[in-house]
Amino acid sequence: MAIPKEIARKIPAEIFLMRSLILSDIHANLEALEAVLTAAPDHDVVWNLGDVVGYGASPNEVIDRVQPLGELIVRGNHDRACCGLATFEFSQHALHANRWTESALSHKHREWLRKLAAGPVTPRESAVSCVHGSPQGEDTYLLTLGDALPALQAPYGRITFFGHTHWQVAFATNGENPVRVQPEYALSDQPEHYELQIQDGTCYLLNPGSVGQPRDRDWRAAFAVYDDEQSLFTWYRVPYDVAGAQRRILDAGLPNALAFRLELGL
Repeated sequence: MAIPKEIARKIPAEIFLMRSLILSDIHANLEALEAVLTAAPDHDVVWNLGDVVGYGASPNEVIDRVQPLGELIVRGNHDRACCGLATFEFSQHALHANRWTESALSHKHREWLRKLAAGPVTPRESAVSCVHGSPQGEDTYLLTLGDALPALQAPYGRITFFGHTHWQVAFATNGENPVRVQPEYALSDQPEHYELQIQDGTCYLLNPGSVGQPRDRDWRAAFAVYDDEQSLFTWYRVPYDVAGAQRRILDAGLPNALAFRLELGL
């Protein structure tokens, strides 16, 4: 399937081949973020798909850590809520955590969150798009193939990276046969990776998973690397100091459930 004209017109004349480290949904989990940055293979740029804060107990420390990594940081729905902008329909625990986060954030970090761009954002010299939830809205969940079809069929670009669901997953279509793909891992307590070859003439929605609060029943921190020279998208899982992240949550007086879920990947 040829790339539609409306998408082709959006592709820059010069595309620089690079390896991109893709992070999403860190959720103020410093221990998970440090493990990911230590384990990440060589890369040229970092693309952050949002929800830097919320749920976890290290919002200021995580912002300090991600700010030097690169300018491309898409605003997530928790980022928006925790800095006092328009809210979202949150669960009781999430609402508690967001209120705590807003009070714990320094003034400069709150203002930094307020200035984050809502997606879709196109990285410099690249033909991809980066969003938090969906190209159609940062609050939209793409969990099923049915959820993803409108975004796959819309002219936002051939490859879109998204987060928000906290699941490592891909949706793809060649114009005829849409599919949903998840990585398959053999272990549960060691670093692992899973490669997805990107095919010509196919449109993709690619989710790197959550760094700080995975919900796909795998407790390990999740991230991905996109190599456009090799046309390769690689999911990664790495163990991290869950107990340390849990202690921070409990010491901050946040709901016990937010600490407990980390060890289950829920």
